[in-house]
Amino acid sequence: MKILVLNCGSSSIKYKLYNMDDNSVLAAGGVERIGLDEAFIKVTLPNGEKKKIMHDMPDHKEGVNFVFQCLLDPEIGAIKSLDEIDAVGHRIVQGGDLFEKSVIVDKSVEDGIESLCDLAPVHNAGHLKGLRAVDKLMPNTPQVCVFDNAFHSTMPDYAYLYAIPYELYEKYHVRRYGFHGTSHRYVSQRVCEFLGRDINTQRIITCHIGNGASVSAVKFGKCVDTSMGLTPLAGVMMGSRSGDIDPSAVTFLMEKLGKKPQEMADFLNKESGVLGITGISSDMREIESAAEEGNERAQLALKMYNYRIKKYIGAYAAAMGGVDIIVWTAGVGENQIGTRLESCSGLEFLGVKMDAEANKVRGKEAIISAPDSKVTVCVIPTDEELMIAKDTMNLLQK
Repeated sequence: MKILVLNCGSSSIKYKLYNMDDNSVLAAGGVERIGLDEAFIKVTLPNGEKKKIMHDMPDHKEGVNFVFQCLLDPEIGAIKSLDEIDAVGHRIVQGGDLFEKSVIVDKSVEDGIESLCDLAPVHNAGHLKGLRAVDKLMPNTPQVCVFDNAFHSTMPDYAYLYAIPYELYEKYHVRRYGFHGTSHRYVSQRVCEFLGRDINTQRIITCHIGNGASVSAVKFGKCVDTSMGLTPLAGVMMGSRSGDIDPSAVTFLMEKLGKKPQEMADFLNKESGVLGITGISSDMREIESAAEEGNERAQLALKMYNYRIKKYIGAYAAAMGGVDIIVWTAGVGENQIGTRLESCSGLEFLGVKMDAEANKVRGKEAIISAPDSKVTVCVIPTDEELMIAKDTMNLLQK
C-alpha cells in the first residue's frame, strides 16, 4: 500500500509518500509561497540532494497538482500513475472536542473541521484547502484526517478545563486542547519498543522541543496533561512564542503598546520567546553560538528556556506520581545537547541521573541517562508523518 501524507498550511504543503510494506519513504518535499510571488517546491531526491523548482501556484489546488506532477516526473518522481496512491493522510492541527481519533474524510468531517476554524483560523483553513484540492484532483481516493490534539483527548476534565465560568466552555469550547499530539503519541510508543517495555506500565514525560515546543505527561499509554492550551501559544518558552504569561501582563502591554487583540496575538506568537529575549534569532543553534561567544542575553534566554522545561518535567512527575521515562524529540530535543543536560540537571531527587558522554548524540535513538539512573532518559527522533500514514492504513483496512 502506498500512502501520501500531506501537511497543508496557509501557504505551504509538506508531503511524504510512503510504501507501507516496509514503511519506506518513496518521495518527500515541500511547497512554499502558495498564492504569493516566487512560489516553489523543494524536492528531496533519493540520494538526499534537494532540488528547488520555481512554479506559479495561485492556490492549494495548483499546489497539490504540482506535487502530483513531481511525483509522476520520470527524473525526480516515484510513481508512474496517481492510481498507485491508495490513500491520502492529512495532518489537521485542531480537532477541538469533535474529533478524538483519526477519521476517514466525508462531508461531515470537512464541515466539522470548518466549524473549528475559530480555534485555529490559519491552520484549519489551510488543511481544508488541501483536503478539497485532493477531492477535486483525485475524487475516488480515500482521505484520512489525523488530528494534532486527538492524543490529548484522554486528559481528565480537571486537567483540561480553565478556571473561568463553566458556561464559556459549554458555549465556546474554551479549554486546553494541546498540540504536537501525533509526535507525542509516536515517541511514547516508540521509546517503549526501543527499551522493550510495556507502555501500559510506564509513566512517560515526552518533550517535543522544536521552534514550537510542548511537554506531555503520558501515564500507562494515555495522555493525562500537556503544556499547550487552547492554542499552541501556552506552555514552555519557544522560538518566537512567549509560552505561559500572566493574562494581566497581556492586557497591560496592549494598553501600553496600543495593540489590538490580533496584533497582540501576533506579537506573542511571532516576536516573543527566545527571539524576543535575545533580539538575535528564534533559532536555538544561533542562540547557543551567541551564548558561547559571551552574549549575555543569549545566555539569559538559554537559562529561561531550560528552566521552564525543567519545571514542566517536575510538574508532570508530580501529576503522575513519578516518572519512569523522559523522552526528548523534535529539532531542539533531538540535537541540542546543552538543553537536554541543563533541563535534566537538578532532577536527581526524582531519580534522574544523566550521562554527559552518552548525551553527546544528535538525531538518533539513544539512552542518555546513566546506567544506574532510576529514570531512563532517551532521545527518540519523531516521525509524525509515519504515524499519520499508519493511522491511514489501519483505518482503511478495518
